[in-house]
Amino acid sequence: MLKELFTAWKEDDLLSQAWNECYEALAICREMFAEAVHILREEEQEAVEKAIRKKDKQINRYQRDIRRKVITHCTLRGMDALPGGMVLVSIIIDIERIGDNVKNMLDLARAYPSRLQIPACEEILGQIEADIREHFQEIEQILKEYEVGKAREIMNRHRKQTRHSCDQMIDQLVRGEIEGITPSDSAALALYLRYLKRISAHLKNVATSVVNPFERIGFKEKRVLK
Repeated sequence: MLKELFTAWKEDDLLSQAWNECYEALAICREMFAEAVHILREEEQEAVEKAIRKKDKQINRYQRDIRRKVITHCTLRGMDALPGGMVLVSIIIDIERIGDNVKNMLDLARAYPSRLQIPACEEILGQIEADIREHFQEIEQILKEYEVGKAREIMNRHRKQTRHSCDQMIDQLVRGEIEGITPSDSAALALYLRYLKRISAHLKNVATSVVNPFERIGFKEKRVLK
């Protein structure tokens, strides 16, 4: 039933426009993330940083426009249109918050005295970044094609891999178990891990919109026992 509702919502003209803006906002966030990681971890580029902040403002505009389209759609179509509109608004909120976390990464890059390179942690950090980039690549197709199986994969990978790796490394930082790291490195790395974890969590939340009913978007799937 939920799949049929997704299809119907996207075929409506006004909501179709809003969905397209949602996909565009998601693509912008993907670009912002890749560029911010490069600035924080490899090479400072002031022009790119300014471009990222400009892109974030575009996402905010998309969010406001999507809200307007959804409320107009629901006003014209009545209560039957409400579920689709609520799902879409929930998704764009998570996308907008990804943009906020990317901006936090830029603020960290400005405050940190050099590029964030921690030899003892590079392998795990690189894997976390790669996982998030992969989730960005997959999520648009999941929404467009209503791919429940792939949505579940993202939900599981966030919980078992990304979130677990971030939490484990933060615990090691707190316990002082990472060798050759300065207090400045430790603080910067802890913040970066927090931002990575939140970005992954918001992508996971978007994936749950395909799997869960509206009231459980952002939460783990509630399996029905047979």
